[in-house]
Amino acid sequence: QVQLVESGGGLVQAGGSLRLSCAASGRPFSTAVMGWFRQAPGKEREFVGSISYSGARIYYGDSVKDRFTISRDDAKNTVSLQMNSLKPEDTAVYYCAVYEANYFSRRSSYTAPGSVRYWGQGTQVTVSS
Repeated sequence: QVQLVESGGGLVQAGGSLRLSCAASGRPFSTAVMGWFRQAPGKEREFVGSISYSGARIYYGDSVKDRFTISRDDAKNTVSLQMNSLKPEDTAVYYCAVYEANYFSRRSSYTAPGSVRYWGQGTQVTVSS
């Protein structure tokens, strides 16, 4: 049974920081791309960031670039998201993702929810103004 367990969500004031973590278990994910998406009420699931094995290739969504940092620990099958300078528009449920491959030839494949094979249950992040 594959499990992705997120932690670290919560309520924070605008300008503050939070760190999300996701632990993967049930099978080895050491070479798969891992990442984060988010979904606000009434909106589509949005790409936040992705990171390939050993951090060789990293992408960020335009709305979080320069504020969020993604990292992974391949030995522990974990992926983390450091979120700084948070804004009210960052409020959403954040989902950990393990992709179906360890490499894609196009950036658009990293940003597409359809490229994800496994999803976490989600963790709520709320940023107050």
